[in-house]
Amino acid sequence: QVQLVESGGGLVQAGGSLRLSCAASGRTFSDYNMGWFRQAPGKEREFVAAISWRGYNTYYTDSVKGRFTISRDNVKSTVSLQMDSLKPEDTAVYYCAATTVRAGSVLTLHSVYSTWGQGTQVTVSS
Repeated sequence: QVQLVESGGGLVQAGGSLRLSCAASGRTFSDYNMGWFRQAPGKEREFVAAISWRGYNTYYTDSVKGRFTISRDNVKSTVSLQMDSLKPEDTAVYYCAATTVRAGSVLTLHSVYSTWGQGTQVTVSS
């Protein structure tokens, strides 16, 4: 099974940018489709973005389209989330997750992911 460690969170002003990274170890990284989720205080965990194992297919929740970009490097075993034009409502703990479920719209569902990182805090001030 793969292990995941996120990094890159922090405090940023509205309109700023952050880049989150998730480093994978253990099983072959390219076996997995990868996703980013977030959870704000008092709210349920929600889907943010996902990428298929080769990086050919990407998926985004509507609220981040045009602002966030997910990418992966199968040589370095990393998946990244570039976040631009950040808003206070993007404040949350961000988690990366891995799944061997076949790529498609199901990648938006947290229930299909078998492995999760510990999370990294992103705080956007107004």
